Amino acid sequence: MKADIESVKTFFLALQGDICAALEALDGTARFSLERLPQPGGGFGQPRVLQEGPAIEKAAVQFTHSVGDALPPAASERNPQLAGAPFQAAAISVIVHPRNPYAPTTHMNLRFFRVDADPPAWHFGGGFDLTPCYGFIEDCVHWHRTAAEAAGAHYARMKQACDAYFHLGHRGESRGIGGLFFDDWRTGGFAASLDLVRAIGTAFLPAYQPIFERRHSLAYGEAEREWQLYRRGRYAEFNLAIDRGTRYGLQSGRRIESVLASLPPLVRWSYNHAPASGTPEADLLSFYLQPKDWLGLFGDA
Repeated sequence: MKADIESVKTFFLALQGDICAALEALDGTARFSLERLPQPGGGFGQPRVLQEGPAIEKAAVQFTHSVGDALPPAASERNPQLAGAPFQAAAISVIVHPRNPYAPTTHMNLRFFRVDADPPAWHFGGGFDLTPCYGFIEDCVHWHRTAAEAAGAHYARMKQACDAYFHLGHRGESRGIGGLFFDDWRTGGFAASLDLVRAIGTAFLPAYQPIFERRHSLAYGEAEREWQLYRRGRYAEFNLAIDRGTRYGLQSGRRIESVLASLPPLVRWSYNHAPASGTPEADLLSFYLQPKDWLGLFGDA
């Protein structure tokens, strides 16, 4: 089967609709915006954003089909032989910032590149990860168990890659509890790779929805909210300083509102903040944000 970008676009657009509908149901009140915007060079973007809901403070679920004369540096730095070649790309990205500090932030990105080089080239990339402000072992196990079921034999490799990628080197700490991450993926050919991407994409809601439902109505106070805003600062730092997707969006000339739609609506940076020992906030840093084999250690949780 040849690398067919139309089949990828069809899946990504359907997945966007499914995720938006599910998140609207979880929030109960707020609704996603819907725009269709032409992209520089060709294609279109379909950004959808939900804001100021009672349960979801902000969520962005974005689809993009891009056409260009040359890959931006963020997309060709690992494959310099493809630099300068015409390309098409399709992508879906998801970010959810809940209002309740006990409900974790989550992110998913799936992407496909087809490059008209000699010889022609293509690859998939993406994954999903979870960023809690407060840790719960049962949530971590459920998240990774669902990820393992979706990725199958590739789970260990993708989990390790996720732990490595979502790391703030300038802080020396992980962004969250990981999940799946893959790039330059062509294993088994196009049909097998697309099947894997479909499995991962459709696993996102079963991975996240039960966690959100358990946590979004827990009682919290000002101290928990302040901690959430502080931890959101780490999320913003990663997206602005490290994330290749952000750099790709800026380099490819996409609308800045769409590129930065994943940022949290409110953030706080407190100088030299350190939670008191023995608190749930300290446990997040010392235990939950340390990469570990969640299924091997707590698989019976």
